[in-house]
This record gives sequence, C-alpha cells and structure tokens, in this order.
Amino acid sequence: MTTTPRTATDPDAAARAARARAFDAADPLAGYVDAFVPSDDVVAYLDGNSLGRPTRASADRLARFATERWGARLIRGWDEEWYELPLTLGDRIGAATLGAAAGQTFVADSTTVILYKLVRAALAAPQVAGRDEIVLDSGNFPTDRYVLEGVAREHGATLRWIDPAHDGGVTPEQVAEVVSDRTALVVLSHVAYRSGYVSDAEVITRVAYDAGALVLWDLCHSAGAVPVALDAWGVDLAVGCTYKYLNGGPGSPALGYVRADLQDALTQPIQGWMGSAAPFEMGPGYAPHAGARRFLSGTPAIVGMLAMQDMVELIADAGMDAIRAKSVALTEFALELVEELLVPLGARVASPRDADRRGSHVTVDHDAFEATLPLLWERGVIPDFRRPNGLRLGLSPLSTSFDEVRVGVQEVRDALVEVTSGAVPADALVDAAPDAPTP
Repeated sequence: MTTTPRTATDPDAAARAARARAFDAADPLAGYVDAFVPSDDVVAYLDGNSLGRPTRASADRLARFATERWGARLIRGWDEEWYELPLTLGDRIGAATLGAAAGQTFVADSTTVILYKLVRAALAAPQVAGRDEIVLDSGNFPTDRYVLEGVAREHGATLRWIDPAHDGGVTPEQVAEVVSDRTALVVLSHVAYRSGYVSDAEVITRVAYDAGALVLWDLCHSAGAVPVALDAWGVDLAVGCTYKYLNGGPGSPALGYVRADLQDALTQPIQGWMGSAAPFEMGPGYAPHAGARRFLSGTPAIVGMLAMQDMVELIADAGMDAIRAKSVALTEFALELVEELLVPLGARVASPRDADRRGSHVTVDHDAFEATLPLLWERGVIPDFRRPNGLRLGLSPLSTSFDEVRVGVQEVRDALVEVTSGAVPADALVDAAPDAPTP
C-alpha cells in the first residue's frame, strides 16, 4: 500500500524521505523488521506500545502447537514443559529485559490480578507492620489506581497522591515529600503510560527504602523497550504486561517479580492449587510453595505464553542496550517530524524532550486528534489516542522502521489539516472514531 501527500504542496517531503532511508540504511537493527508478520493494509504501525506485532516465528509456533504439542503430547505436555513454563519463561524474561536473576520472575494471570496479589501481599508483610499509607500518582494507568483504591478500602489504608506534570512523571523529590514512617508501599509506573516519562526507579526505590516502605514498579511500558535493572536497583516487587514490547499477543498473561529474599515472607491472597506446596496431592488445606511459584494461583495460560517466547529470544539476541539506542533514535526522529509538521498546526508535545527521561513513545496533544483517527485508520496509519486529546506514537524498536515513522507523522499532518480546515465534518468523524481497548 502506498501513500501520497494530501496537502497541496510539500517541498520538503523528498528530503524527509531521503533522511528516513538513510537512517534505516545505517540502523544495525534494521534486519529485525523482517522478523515480524507484515500487515498488507498498514503503512505505519505506531501502536506497538499497546499491542506488538506478532513475530513470524510465533505465527509458525502457534500454528504448530495444536498438532505437534497439544494434539500429539496431550496431557503429557504438563510433565514435559507446561508445569514449569511460568517460571522458566519468567527467568528468560527476567534475564533478557529486567535485570533479574533466576527464581524471581513468573508469568501468570493478567496485569490487574498480579498487581492486586502483590499489593495485598506487600501490605501484609511483616516489614511494614503498623503502616497504613500507600503512595501512588494521579497520572498512573487507571487499573493501578482502581486496584489501589479497592485494596485501600479493604484494608482501611490511606492513599497519598502525587500529581505529576502533564508532560512528565513522578520524580524522587515528589516521592520524598510524601513518604513517612506511615508509608507501607509506593506503587508507580517506571514509564508513564500517557507522557512516556521515565521515572528514576533506582533513586525512588532508595527513597522508599530509606523511609522503611516497600516499592512496587509497574513495568508495562518498560519491559522490552527500556533497560530495567530490578536486582541492581534493589526493587521489592514489579508487574508488567507482555503484549506490548514483548509481543505476546492480545491478552497474553502478565509478568510478576518478587525479590528473592522477600518471597517466603509474603503471603499472596489468591491461594490456588498451582501455588501450593504440593499441587498434585490435592490435599485438604493450602500451604504455599517455596519460592516464586507461591505467587501462581490457577492453571497457567500455556497458549498465551507461546508468542512471547520468540520475542524474548529476539530481544536477547539484539540486546537491550541496542534496543534502547534505536528507541531513542526513533523518538528523536518522531519529535523532529512533530515539530516540523504538527506543531505549526497547533499541536503540543506532551512527552519529555530529554531522551534519558523518555520511553519508546511520544505523545502529542491537539483538540482535533480524536477526529483524525478514522481517517488515519482508513489510510493504514495506526497511532493511539488517549483522552482528552493525546495522540501516542508508539515506536517498538525491533519492528518499526524510520521510514514508517516518517510516513505516519506525514499522514497525521494531512488528516489534521483536513479535519481542522473543515474539509471533513469533524462531528461525524468523532462518532466513528475507534476506541482501542489496550493501555
């Protein structure tokens, strides 16, 4: 599918195209783009921060699983691989993306459920006995805020809110202002879901630790795109989804992390048979398994763990440092295009300009962006909208080319011109605007 500029004249289009091609030619990770399943009707996929593309290897793995593993091995698969997969895959993810030694990362449930389990476990930990406050921020993803509101209500705890900047995130200074000897737990996102701001997790973790609190990091927009060093930072707990930069597919199960020396001291609240000390004895009472397995609950979603395995191998092969370098280059290029093409039309950058504080997506605000989505989707350009007026350009480093970014931002410009000039009835477009469910 090809695109042509829809504005009258664009004298700089050829120069932009040449520059994008030069970036792609010099990109050491350019070859990884071919490892992903292409979409015939998509010319610019700028939503990898919500749902990553499938790898070709995963498409093959999924196709073969029903006949070669499920169909051929049947229930024997549990003894041969599946029973251990939540932990072995967790270890692979931990080593490739989280800076976590073996025995601390597991794959199970959804992000929401793991978050609930770890928050409840943390509040009951002997290390924070007698403390009754949870620190969180008003800019965090709704699930995090909603879960914490519910848990606080159950426990009679008090929520202490931090209000981050619209184009930023939570800083160590803000955390230091609210933690006290009453703080039991600090729950924050490493990369802010709207602005893309990267919080200083290492320093904030130290601030929480110095106050005697536990800390839980949401890594949904970090894992696979931004280097993480959970062990080195001394992080207590973490949670993250696997369908963004880990490309596990729609609704793939989430990851959880519990530091090794905390595991036996924590009691998770959803006591299921897969987390028990002897799952296949079917005993009359529950006793937790040793180590990270105790944080599992029900039967693991084996099919949901298939696709991410291939992506984790690609990440390990490319290396997180190289992935981060391309992420920075992609977002820098996107910001240059936004400044050139969208800011003159009234758009406002709502992400950090400092690359060290920016994740792998760029958010741009404009009151007409919601109305542009149907035009963009129709033309094969898939960005992401976040209310009230933010367009997120999610750039997954291994699957996104620089030319794809160029095409996408030019098409956003063209759609915005059409909507704001009245060439397309904005009210009709808003009614037809897609509302993607992924965070």
